Amino acid sequence: MNIRPEIFKGLPVIAAQSMRLGGVSPVPFESMNLGLSVNDDEQNVWKNRELFFGGLGIEILQLAKSHQVHGTNVHVANAAGSVEGFDAQISNKPGIFLIASVADCTPILIYDTKNKAVAAIHAGWKGTVGGIVRNTLLKMQQEYGTIGTDCKAFIGACISYKNFEVGDDVAQHFDVSLKRFDAEKQKWFVDLKAANKAQLLAFGLKEENIEVSEYCTVENNDLFFSHRKEKGKTGRMMVVIGMI
Repeated sequence: MNIRPEIFKGLPVIAAQSMRLGGVSPVPFESMNLGLSVNDDEQNVWKNRELFFGGLGIEILQLAKSHQVHGTNVHVANAAGSVEGFDAQISNKPGIFLIASVADCTPILIYDTKNKAVAAIHAGWKGTVGGIVRNTLLKMQQEYGTIGTDCKAFIGACISYKNFEVGDDVAQHFDVSLKRFDAEKQKWFVDLKAANKAQLLAFGLKEENIEVSEYCTVENNDLFFSHRKEKGKTGRMMVVIGMI
């Protein structure tokens, strides 16, 4: 099972976010764990990847992936393969499929309908504060001539506003419009989906061209992995986008 964004329907792209269902991994990675860094058996992970990507018509050798570091650097993927240190990737090459791994952090997919380019972004709170969505769009503009009004975007399932509880050390980095203070808990709550959507809007994307998933990885933990709810002992989902 996976999420297929409606915003890209009818366009020459394949885009999806995996869910935790339909794979072969045992507890606590049950069952569609796509991450190799969580102590799941490697054979299970590769089988799950074959199931997920194969179900979309994508071959493993077509994937462009990066070891993510919760940063803001953007990789220009002109070929499939692996790189280190990037939390966003862009490409204008058909047949190359960009992926990002998540388990509470915010995944964002972008398609430039005019210049035929795509982006896959992993935005944790640090990447969000650092403007990784803005950086990605600026890199697309530099490389491909991208402007906001030509783009469509999907903000995927991640930890929701009501469940992303943080202390002052994190909350201080977010605008007052993106957080609220709970006096009873003496904790802040931050809206990562809204924070990343604001960067899309600021670049010029139209409201109607942005789809935001209603799913929360914590609240819908039966459907998605949640690093926070499962205290780190869990699997990873992936988002993927590429042109056909």
